[in-house]
Amino acid sequence: MRTFKTRSLSIAFALLALAVGTVAVAGNAQAAGKKYNVYLSMSYIGNDWQSEAKNMVTAMSKYYSDKVNFHVQVAGTNAQKQIQQINGMVQAGADAIIVYPISPNALNAVVRNACRRGVVVMAYDSEITEPCAHNVTIDQHEAGTKTAQWLADTLDHKGNIVMVTGVPGTSVDKARTEAAMKVFKKYPNLHVIAKPNGMWSQAVARKVLSQVVATHGWDNIDGLWMQVGCYTATSMQLEAGIPNDKLRPCAGEASNGHRVQMLASDAVKGASDTYKPVGLKSISYGSPIYSGALAFKLALAKLEGKKQSLPHHIKLPLPLATSDEVKLCQTGSYKELADGCNVFDPSRVPPGWFSDIYSKDTPEVGFQAALNAKPEPRP
Repeated sequence: MRTFKTRSLSIAFALLALAVGTVAVAGNAQAAGKKYNVYLSMSYIGNDWQSEAKNMVTAMSKYYSDKVNFHVQVAGTNAQKQIQQINGMVQAGADAIIVYPISPNALNAVVRNACRRGVVVMAYDSEITEPCAHNVTIDQHEAGTKTAQWLADTLDHKGNIVMVTGVPGTSVDKARTEAAMKVFKKYPNLHVIAKPNGMWSQAVARKVLSQVVATHGWDNIDGLWMQVGCYTATSMQLEAGIPNDKLRPCAGEASNGHRVQMLASDAVKGASDTYKPVGLKSISYGSPIYSGALAFKLALAKLEGKKQSLPHHIKLPLPLATSDEVKLCQTGSYKELADGCNVFDPSRVPPGWFSDIYSKDTPEVGFQAALNAKPEPRP
C-alpha cells in the first residue's frame, strides 16, 4: 500500500529542475522589464477543494509576484462561459493560463487558439484533451480502482455499497466512477444500491445520502465509496447512535474530517461529537491540492525558457492512506509535512478542509498557503 508521504515526481521534476528566477531569456517579458500576465480560469467552485486549490495557486503567484501579474476568473459549470473568458484572457495579453476545465473536450478550440498565440495553457486535476495543453493530474483511474478494490476486499466481496460521485461532465468524475464500477462488477455478491451525485461537496453529500438512508436504512448499507463525503457519512452514523465498531467502512477523500475520524480514538482530545477520532476503517485518497500551484510553477518555468517543452500529461503520485497510515501534524510546518504528517488537529482547520497539501516540488507553498493563500517565507 502506498502511503500518503509523496514520493518523487519523477516526470515533473525531471522537467522542472527549477530554481525559478536564475535565468533570463532575451526577448521575453522579463528581459523587457515587464511582468508576465498569468490567469487562473476556474470552473465549478462550490466545494472546499476548489477554494483551497485556489488559495495555493494564489500563494504561488504571491511568491513570484516580482515576475507575474495574476488574475482570476470564475466561469462556474458553464463551458461556454469558460470559453468566452479564456478568449478574453488571450485578447487581454495572457502569457499563461492555469485552468480547471469544466470539460475535457469543450475547451479544445479556444485552447488551440491560445496556444497558437503563444500562450502556455496548463490544466490541473481535471484534464484538457487538446494536445497543446499540459495537464498536471493524478491517475484518476488509479484513484477509482485502488479505493474500490480496498472497499471490496474489506467487505469480503459481498454486501451493499452506496457510491457518491462528483461533478458531472468532468474527466475526474468520469474516470474515477468508471474505474470503481469496473472493480465492483467483478464480484457478483457486491451490489451498488445507490449512486447519487455529490458535487464534491460535504453539504451536497449529506443531502443525497440522507435520501438514500431514508429509502434503504443504514441496516441495508454495508460500505460506502465516496468521491467526497466520508466525513459526512460517518458523522451521520454517529448522529444516529451507531457505535464506533459498527461504522461502515468508507473509501473516500482526503478531507481533514475524514482523516481525523480515521485516527485512533485517543489521538486528539477535546474534539466535537463528530469531528473526532473514532478509529474509522477507511482508505483516504487525495487529488493533490498543490496541483494548480505546480501547474503555475511549470508555466512560469516555460515562459522563462527553462522548459521549452513539457509533456501533455504530467502525472502526480497518488496520495493514499489507510487507517494505520494517518499521522497527526502538530504544527503544520513544511518540514513536518515533508516528514509525512497528513492530518491536522480539528481545532486548526474545518472538517471539509483537504489535508493532502504537501509536495517536495512546491516548497513555496505549505499549510498557510492552503489555509490563507500565504506563501512560505523566502530563504
